[in-house]
Amino acid sequence: MSANIIDGKQIAQGVRADLARQVAEIKQQGNHVGLDVILVGNDPASEIYVRNKVRACQEVGITSNVHHLPGDTPENELMALIQRLNYDPMVDGILVQLPLPKGISEVEIIAAISPRKDVDGFHETNVGRLMIGDMIFAPCTPYGIMKLLEVCKVEVQGSDAVVVGAGNVGKPISVMLMQAGATVTVCHQHTRNLPEHTRRADILVVAVGKPHMITADMVKPGAVVIDVGINRLPDGKVTGDVDFDRVREVASWITPVPGGVGPMTIAMLLENTVQSARRNAALSE
Repeated sequence: MSANIIDGKQIAQGVRADLARQVAEIKQQGNHVGLDVILVGNDPASEIYVRNKVRACQEVGITSNVHHLPGDTPENELMALIQRLNYDPMVDGILVQLPLPKGISEVEIIAAISPRKDVDGFHETNVGRLMIGDMIFAPCTPYGIMKLLEVCKVEVQGSDAVVVGAGNVGKPISVMLMQAGATVTVCHQHTRNLPEHTRRADILVVAVGKPHMITADMVKPGAVVIDVGINRLPDGKVTGDVDFDRVREVASWITPVPGGVGPMTIAMLLENTVQSARRNAALSE
């Protein structure tokens, strides 16, 4: 048996095509869709991520503005920019590219963004609303994972789901899987006998940042395996947290790295921005 490959690129293209139609419709009604991105400093990886997000916005017709600030920008200046964007009616979404330079509190900066423009889904209000099942915005990567499962018609309700990693992806995806009817186990660095847990999983989500930590003997035959890890090897190649070549011989569905979860993260960022624009248009009527 060899697993079906979950083609995140293709699924993300479908999401973007639908969003392009929605954006055109919003504009025809005399409204707008705008995403403002704040980049502080000159981190090369962050600059690439921002360029990819801007390109994706252009593809679907979203107006994007990048505020590129020097690395030594004081925190109060960054706060002032965020407050201006919070009150700007042309801005539907605000994204602060992380990580921020030392000396700037990421917690305080995220808290300064209006929850109704926090299209990353990181604000404490949005995290809290996720917990009670009344989301404004879902965090983009977990949202993308749920979309992949939906498109591939994976039966979440009644399944045993195991999430390896209790960070910014592991925590929210565990809640979203539970709300969709799965029985969820969350594993982390203190979990004893990890393979005992992973071998029970009908759906296995791995978000740790450790290359090839999930091997074929740790996966239940027929499981759906979602690899969120992005690891750069010494030879420059990018790989995931799952030993893809061997695990694909055991699983029923598996995401590749790259080309699996990654493209969906940006697609769902655009989705959140469009939904914000729709809400704002309705409020202005």
